[in-house]
Amino acid sequence: MGIFADNSQRKQLEAHMRDAGRLPPGQVATLKWPVLHLGGVPRFDPKTWNLRTSGYVSNLVRLTWDEFQALPRVALTADFHCVTRWSRFDNRWEGVSFRTISDLTQPLTSATHVMVHSEEGYTTNVPLADLLDETVLLADRHDGAALEPEHGGPLRLVVPKLYGWKSAKWVREFEFLRGDQPGYWERNGYHLYGDPWREQRFDAD
Repeated sequence: MGIFADNSQRKQLEAHMRDAGRLPPGQVATLKWPVLHLGGVPRFDPKTWNLRTSGYVSNLVRLTWDEFQALPRVALTADFHCVTRWSRFDNRWEGVSFRTISDLTQPLTSATHVMVHSEEGYTTNVPLADLLDETVLLADRHDGAALEPEHGGPLRLVVPKLYGWKSAKWVREFEFLRGDQPGYWERNGYHLYGDPWREQRFDAD
């Protein structure tokens, strides 16, 4: 059955989401949640973990796990579209809005993009304007439970409007940039932006 669970159930879901305008072109629906990432799953130690900001900002932020947990909380339900062509619908995310981190660090007017740094050396680039969308958050819970390590726990970025590789797992730092720079997958042939509705999978798309 692979990642799709019961095939007839999956096809019903896929047809419904396509009719509702929620299935991007070239995607198929999944009822499971496939695990895909670069490298291994890092060990989380709440005593040493921190979240940082750097680059073109007024305030350099460095939050401990307890300080992050004390920030205002948000929740949203959003679809998730992977560049490998599966889509998982109605994910319930809980965490802290990216806007809260932006307000704390106060990016300079010259900052236009953000390089997201994660464990294992992973990076991905996202326009600052997209990160400031109200649907973008730093999630530590998914579907009513703590976010599991293989899915990015303790903390992952969630950017619903872009392909899933932009929703970086195990996020640790936001580097505010003047101009766009490619991250890990973008340097290896993926699209700089990654809009699933325009099928921006690769740099030639």
